[in-house]
Amino acid sequence: MLWIKTLHIVFMVTWFAGLFYLPRLFVYHAMSKDKISHERFIIMERKLFFGIMTPGAFLTILFGGWLWNLFGVTEQWLEIKVGLVMLLLIYHYLCFKYLIDFKNNKNKHTHIYFRWFNEVPVLALIAIIYLVEFKPA
Repeated sequence: MLWIKTLHIVFMVTWFAGLFYLPRLFVYHAMSKDKISHERFIIMERKLFFGIMTPGAFLTILFGGWLWNLFGVTEQWLEIKVGLVMLLLIYHYLCFKYLIDFKNNKNKHTHIYFRWFNEVPVLALIAIIYLVEFKPA
């Protein structure tokens, strides 16, 4: 059980590394003006999304679900945590959408938008850690 929890945490950190870094790449991508930078960002964003973020998300949910199955916890704090994870999955999808928009030269957002967009996973992480550690409600 400790191995499952360890792997859940490791892959959660992996997922969040991508959730923090990809929108930061979007900030710089939105500021870039030359073709070389644009192409470089497309490669970096694709590799981060498909090579780190998405496997991290999948494995986080896999090991988290395994833990949930082992413990059978149905307390309200866990339901809220799962709700926040669902919102993170929507955020993950939005990152994918923006990745595709940049790839197809259809981005309509400024670097300022992406700076604010980048703050969403920080708030989710704080809330999730609070829920797991204090188990309120």
